[in-house]
Amino acid sequence: MNIIDIINKTKRQTELSADEIAWVVDGYTAGEIPDAQMAAWLMAVRLRGLTERETSALTLAMLRSGSYVDLSGISAVTVDKHSTGGVGDKTTLIVGPAVAACGAAVPKMSGRGLGHTGGTIDKLESIPGFRTELEHEEFISVVEKNGFAVTSQSRELCPADKRIYALRDITGTVDSIPLICSSIMSKKLAVGADCLLLDVKYGSGAFMKTSDEARRLAGLMESTGRAAGKRVRADVTDMNAPLGSCIGNALEVREAIEVLQGRISSGQLYDTCVQLGADMLELAEQGDNDSVNRIRKAIADGSALEVLRRTIEMQGGDPGVCDDTSLLPQARCSYTLRASSDIRVNSVDCEELGMVSLILGAGRLSSGDRLDPTAGIVMECAPGDRLAAGAPILTLYSSLCSDFSEAAVRALNAIDRSACRIAAY
Repeated sequence: MNIIDIINKTKRQTELSADEIAWVVDGYTAGEIPDAQMAAWLMAVRLRGLTERETSALTLAMLRSGSYVDLSGISAVTVDKHSTGGVGDKTTLIVGPAVAACGAAVPKMSGRGLGHTGGTIDKLESIPGFRTELEHEEFISVVEKNGFAVTSQSRELCPADKRIYALRDITGTVDSIPLICSSIMSKKLAVGADCLLLDVKYGSGAFMKTSDEARRLAGLMESTGRAAGKRVRADVTDMNAPLGSCIGNALEVREAIEVLQGRISSGQLYDTCVQLGADMLELAEQGDNDSVNRIRKAIADGSALEVLRRTIEMQGGDPGVCDDTSLLPQARCSYTLRASSDIRVNSVDCEELGMVSLILGAGRLSSGDRLDPTAGIVMECAPGDRLAAGAPILTLYSSLCSDFSEAAVRALNAIDRSACRIAAY
């Protein structure tokens, strides 16, 4: 085979065989195809696309480049969830325990965040003592005993994806639906759960900006997973506003615990988690027409919170945070933005708020950057709210940043607001 021929075929939208795609992936992973030629092929894919069959072949080739996770030691049906990411997305911390409390097993391998906020691993590491690097046997043991565990992703999983993604990142080829699909699905298939729920987000705070783009990606991911023999479902969810009121690692853990404590029982975060949890139960064939109510009950009766408490304890963390969230790291500095006059909040630029949280220390620009677990934003209002002069709009938190001037200006500019009159009583 010849890489130039393969590049030209993709440029002309001539379908590649599974063997040709495997040859490209194996050759690049082994260092036999140089970056320049691989970049040319990736750009051809970005501009011309891949067929559904080519995307499945690319996913499987990347999957086979590394090791697999063996979940055979878990007796219950295993169901995984993956989110394409967003601002304030702490659903795993709520959905995982709730689904486990209903009888399914949720073995979660997660990564660290790169960008405006931390990943699930970063959030959990804000819990004092919590260990996210578990040996395989310990990970399986926690899931078997408790139904839910979270560990950091093995370096041996999908090494091809790591090399290819690094090249995509510097060549302007990240925003390709077939490449996004193969990157996500190769890693999720390597984890080896029986079922997989995909939470594909769209909006200002998501990678996919429109619902049409998100539905295209969701459909491709579903078909790719099914072609690999998995039970897969994709939900398309809105990320035009932060999911919940908190953005930032310890802040998001606090909010997730408040949901499981029953203190938050309505709103977009709660409703999204209930629906995701119900869909996971149905995928795992642990649900019925009452799946939504089963998830609600697991939250309301405290059984989901108990699963999280045991997970934290079994992974070395302080389970006391489930009763007292003040045990989580607390920011040394804060600043509240207030309305200068009566206003109506029309909308928020979710992505920009994510960047503000990055400035405060909640995210990282490169893998070696240090996170501030206390940093982030608490939204004091939501789109559609009317605020009187002096009312809080949002509060900024940080332990590394004491000068909030840049963050405050950007945060205020991220709030689309208009003047209104609030009647006095």
